[in-house]
Amino acid sequence: MSPEEALNALKKLFRRRLVVDLEELYGTLGTRSRMTVFRRLTMAGYRTSFTHAGRFYTLLDIPTFDELGLWFHHDAGFSLAGNLKESIVSHVEKAPNGRTHAELQHILRVRAQNTLLELVREGRIVREHFGNVCLYVSADGARADAQIAHRRELAETMAEAFRVLTMEETLEILVEALRAAPGIPAISVVTERLSVRGLRIEPRLVQQVFETHGLVPGKKNRPFASFSNKGSFPGG
Repeated sequence: MSPEEALNALKKLFRRRLVVDLEELYGTLGTRSRMTVFRRLTMAGYRTSFTHAGRFYTLLDIPTFDELGLWFHHDAGFSLAGNLKESIVSHVEKAPNGRTHAELQHILRVRAQNTLLELVREGRIVREHFGNVCLYVSADGARADAQIAHRRELAETMAEAFRVLTMEETLEILVEALRAAPGIPAISVVTERLSVRGLRIEPRLVQQVFETHGLVPGKKNRPFASFSNKGSFPGG
């Protein structure tokens, strides 16, 4: 088969299949020579999958990569970065808060634990303990510090977002809201008063208490005793 015939045969195959393995290439090109197959693939321009140990192939112009530089055809994955090692390094480097193994497994759709350990041993990425998980960050010290700091901020934000008020905190909010005369103060005022007393409670949590107990800023204050028999409190 001439080079031109081989190129046409490859293009026809990939138009029909998009992704193929070596056996299909052998059959299409009528040869068992790996050297010949890859010489023809090089002429056509090809990519190797980062999944399945590089078992699958596609042409350069076939993948439509997503914002993460990945393209999947069924369970075969291709990456702009190249093979699995390069893909992991790229994702760890680019992530503002580093990556955990679970995150990489979700993104790349492969188990990457052994490859991560190899990359750590090679010094291409760094493993840090973060809570009860291992966090993989850049090998560059300054970049790694920034990623860890960002991850810590994210963890604190998530913890705050799902925080539930204790009964004591709820009572403190009600005390500040109902002791003012003659009307109920704004949520921002209550939040500030609590902060002065050393109680850091987000405005959204103060608002939840207001809504639960029917408190409307600016309205006439109700007697303090009106909430003492209200029943259960959020977080109690």
